[in-house]
Amino acid sequence: MQFADANFSKSSLLLAVRRYSSAVSDMEQTILLPSLLRDVPSDDVWDGEEAEETCEDLYTNYMMLKNIRNTVESGLLHLGDRKIEDSVVLHQTLEPLLDTDPQVLFCFHLRGLFSVMNSLTKKSQSLTEKYMDLIGVTK
Repeated sequence: MQFADANFSKSSLLLAVRRYSSAVSDMEQTILLPSLLRDVPSDDVWDGEEAEETCEDLYTNYMMLKNIRNTVESGLLHLGDRKIEDSVVLHQTLEPLLDTDPQVLFCFHLRGLFSVMNSLTKKSQSLTEKYMDLIGVTK
């Protein structure tokens, strides 16, 4: 398969997505009993009140990370998702950019996507480590 053999630069979006997908796959393979994560508080600090409300325990984080990975890999975006529709912050930040040069707009979104992918990758790896600590296994 040509995609698997391709060499990507460190700033490649495909490499960032591949790293994230790999981190979530490792997380899934390591966490055999996701229900153990219920009611275990998350130490992660997320920006915004909405994020804090939606990521209250490690199980919620686990499911969110899996769902995002599935969306990224399948390309299916749930357009009726209330979280996305109700996010006033997203609409306020993007509104001034709508009349911007398409290349500038693309670069803005690409930087944001890299930032989010890197953050989600670290979150997947952190959750895997916390689970291993929880069950008493060391790497």
